[in-house]
Amino acid sequence: MSIDITENVVAEPKKPIQQSVSWTKRLKSGRVYLGALIVLVWGLGPFYWMVVTALRDPAYTFDNTPWPTHVTLENFRNAFDTSRGNNFGRALVNSVVIGSATTAAALILGVMAAYALARLTFKGKYLVSGLVLSASMFPAVVLVTPLFQLFTNIGWIGQYQAMIIPNISFVLPMTVYILASFFAELPWELEEAARIDGASRFQAFRLIMLPLAAPAVFTTAILAFIAAVNEYLLASLLSSDKTEPVTKAIARFSGNDPLVPPYTAIMAAGTIVTIPLVIMVLLFQRRIISGLTAGGVKS
Repeated sequence: MSIDITENVVAEPKKPIQQSVSWTKRLKSGRVYLGALIVLVWGLGPFYWMVVTALRDPAYTFDNTPWPTHVTLENFRNAFDTSRGNNFGRALVNSVVIGSATTAAALILGVMAAYALARLTFKGKYLVSGLVLSASMFPAVVLVTPLFQLFTNIGWIGQYQAMIIPNISFVLPMTVYILASFFAELPWELEEAARIDGASRFQAFRLIMLPLAAPAVFTTAILAFIAAVNEYLLASLLSSDKTEPVTKAIARFSGNDPLVPPYTAIMAAGTIVTIPLVIMVLLFQRRIISGLTAGGVKS
């Protein structure tokens, strides 16, 4: 005797697979946005507080209100005031001169060195690459005393070249590292086609490879300029009142009371220096991102 049990079996409901997948995607997206928010607050928090303090009346310097209160622009006028020995305007010009000269020299040398390391074959190639990378890890504080003694002997203390040349040595390894990785991923076929058509190696580099590397060169120029402008250690010892950059000028700001630093004027000066760099990065963020990531994608 056979028993039909199919009628007594209750069909189990199907799991909402699509719904579980959508919730998983939402959870992953939520984690990504949460991480981005944490990084954003961590990075922009000090900058936001600097702007808030720069807009605040000096009498309320230590007010903990998290938004601008007692707003005034007097701090920005005090930053450019020269009656107390501050010369912030001239320091801005000095920083532009030092940063521009450092960036130009680092790009000229770095582009050629990066191309040679990425495209040419010669003895000691990997040794040179290792030396370039190790130079970027060398602590700057170790060089302060030798550089000070050297520049004192040759009469360079207080002149632009005393800061430009050391800055080039600090910025050049980063320039070579970024551009070499980019040149290595560019298609060889374009250079070979130019050589077959009669172009020399330098012509192929100048007319074919260098225009293709424009995003990476632009990115490196911005990073090198920011690094040169932000340098403080050597500038504090090798510059004079006439050639000091903004990093040293802001550090020695003086106010009405010689025992109390003018915090609001210092924050105003920092805001003036930082905002143009932030605007420049925001305007050219696509070029910067493409320059940093293009070398990591093979054609």
